[in-house]
Amino acid sequence: MAGTRENGLDLVLAQPRGFCAGVVRAVDIVERVLARRDGPVYVRHEIVHNGRVVADLKAKGARFVDSLDAVPDGATTIFSAHGVSRAVEAEAARRGLPVIDATCPLVAKVHAQGRRYAAQGRTVILVGHAGHAEVEGTLGQIGGEVHLVGSVAEAESLDLSADTPLAYITQTTLSVDDTRAIIAALSRRFRDLVGPETRDICYATQNRQAAVRALAEVADLILVVGARNSSNCNRLREIAAEAGRPSHLVEGAEDLAGIDLGAARTLGLTAGASTPEVVIAEVIAALQRRTPLRISTLPGIIESASFPLPSSLGHT
Repeated sequence: MAGTRENGLDLVLAQPRGFCAGVVRAVDIVERVLARRDGPVYVRHEIVHNGRVVADLKAKGARFVDSLDAVPDGATTIFSAHGVSRAVEAEAARRGLPVIDATCPLVAKVHAQGRRYAAQGRTVILVGHAGHAEVEGTLGQIGGEVHLVGSVAEAESLDLSADTPLAYITQTTLSVDDTRAIIAALSRRFRDLVGPETRDICYATQNRQAAVRALAEVADLILVVGARNSSNCNRLREIAAEAGRPSHLVEGAEDLAGIDLGAARTLGLTAGASTPEVVIAEVIAALQRRTPLRISTLPGIIESASFPLPSSLGHT
């Protein structure tokens, strides 16, 4: 790790950081199913976007697949926290697969809102990133006409009449500021537009984004611990950069070697909602091996939310 100093660094931790209630629930579901089933347990898609979480669950016996085609008949199947399309649900039902749904309740809420708007005869705008697992599931949950919009430019280029009855919903892990800008662009163009403003962006995403903005006020450089394929982790790094702070997304301690900390007096650290505490601790330990750290935590929201497990697994 280039450029660290012998007199050490101030390391300031964001609050909150790391696992959210939806991720805790999803991981808990897989672990409980593994503990109760004798045969293999299949998980469609990564349960959450974090390699360490997936590797740990693989070591306990979970088998991760991209398609139900890879699931043998009769095998217990878990849907990931990102949700799935109605077509995937129907295929599992057709094959009689025993399914346990780990879709985050906040994602399921977006699905319900989208279906309700479509039932009202409105064309639905999904604000989100193409190719993301949550977006693919949400698109496949809504009947009727749905348009995916990922930027202000895409909102402004939508080929729809200004009088079209529209409704928008949002991917839960977006940047609040980017989403507001897209909604504002839609509002300027279309006369009959309804939607939940930014309330579909989950509380955990909003809390972590607010915390990284606070971190940028005190830190010279910011590390975001999390997976590169995690939308919420990428948004945190982007928000730190937009606040004028050099920022890096690190998947683990092994990514620290190429980061120059020499000019930093105060280092900020946060982690996405799918990043386990053990990885955060390993990154801090690796920093401590290179330079003395004076560690503090910013004041912030202490999250207490929890989501019940599926009834088949109990509610504790």
